[in-house]
Amino acid sequence: MSDFRQPDPSGRRTLDGVTDEDSRYEAVRSRDGRFDGAFFFAVGTTGIYCRPSCPAVTPKRRNVRFFPTAAAAQGAGFRACRRCRPDAVPGSAEWNVRADVVGRAMRLIADGVVDREGVAGLAARLGYSARQVQRQLTGELGAGPVALARAQRAHTARVLLQTTGLPVTEIAFAAGFASVRQFNDTVRAVYAATPSELRAAAPRGGRTGHRPATPTPTAGISLRLAHRGPYQPGPVFDLLEREAVEGIEEVTGVRGARTHQRTLRLPYGTGITAVDERPGTARTGSGTRPGGWLDARIHLTDLRDLTTAVQRLRRLFDLDADPYAVDERLGADARLAPLVAARPGLRSPGTADPDELAVRALVGRDRAARLVQRYGKALDAPCGTLTHLFPEPAALAGAVPGGTLGALTTALADGTVRLDPGADRDAAADALYGVPGLDARTVAVIRTRALGDPDVAPPAPDVPDSWRPWRSYALNHLRAAGELEYP
Repeated sequence: MSDFRQPDPSGRRTLDGVTDEDSRYEAVRSRDGRFDGAFFFAVGTTGIYCRPSCPAVTPKRRNVRFFPTAAAAQGAGFRACRRCRPDAVPGSAEWNVRADVVGRAMRLIADGVVDREGVAGLAARLGYSARQVQRQLTGELGAGPVALARAQRAHTARVLLQTTGLPVTEIAFAAGFASVRQFNDTVRAVYAATPSELRAAAPRGGRTGHRPATPTPTAGISLRLAHRGPYQPGPVFDLLEREAVEGIEEVTGVRGARTHQRTLRLPYGTGITAVDERPGTARTGSGTRPGGWLDARIHLTDLRDLTTAVQRLRRLFDLDADPYAVDERLGADARLAPLVAARPGLRSPGTADPDELAVRALVGRDRAARLVQRYGKALDAPCGTLTHLFPEPAALAGAVPGGTLGALTTALADGTVRLDPGADRDAAADALYGVPGLDARTVAVIRTRALGDPDVAPPAPDVPDSWRPWRSYALNHLRAAGELEYP
């Protein structure tokens, strides 16, 4: 398979080798799944858009158009391919890496901010006018925030239609639509099918094809959390098991077949999630597609929280990463090369709740468990050992006002420190350094895990600049190999 990737001098993979349309067409012709989500192509003669790895017959070059996002292809009047399901690819790794306004906006849109707060709310969180945000997103991605959020809603709707037996009306609101009419119109426009036709076309059998006879929100929703490239679940689950806080989180089962479960505080209600360690592998008619998925079940008290819950799990398990870029850069280092070869696709786990992670990074596992029992909100319906939500910063600030913990939770509660998906990483780090008693190592952990920064290293003389921009991943390789202790 030809390699069209062209790393820039910093080591971050760019699309310089595939930004010209001829090179992109070569990626499509070779069905290169490494670029799924990095760009999309559409065929003028069929009116369909696809992911680069689509197994269908390669269209003629003169009939192909390229788009940076699925939303841009939809906006140009193309509908999603029913064979390769381009709307289901992992999110572009670029949005996790980038710290500019476009990257921050994409993370917020994925978290459902536009659905909940509108474009004005998105702009306010970014510190820009709505017009500026619209212009920047449209100019770079070919679609504005409303169109990007619409594409996300359409994908959520398709997944629910084809993998659950939930009533169509419930699916419409669970996917984030304001009305059933809007839901119907969007599904027709994106998939050229009615919701009923889309449901009828769902694949039969398989682990996610079962539809419960009596679907209810409490029955849970089964989903596949897709990732690109290789994935090493063992080290991720090792870390989650090591740091699990009693009452809100647990890891059960034996290594290789574990399940991570936790509680979530969400915008409209609460949730309990379960993610399995054993990954699935995607296959096409021409073989195995690079990538796969983790099976998940999500129990929600309000279905409108589904999109947000899914995105928080994706950040926790680092499912939108680009392992090709990371491994290529770190594999060129003499010290890291054998570690990368042993664990290709090693991830840098994030968090499902940034404020919670900041507190846990400061106080440690045992004290965090005591805080949960004393100040956490009890679930209305406990699930085994999962009995509480982690206490909100405002509750801790009022209950434990003194010391570094009080200073940190007060800063989180009043917005002095912002760790949400759209936070400016440098500004957040500066604010964290302003919290009395918070040391540099704890700030580094928070920046890595809560803010999802791929290029963080604790103060240490033996972390070379040659590992940039993937120092967070480099340190995880050293930890997985037992050469470095976890913080």
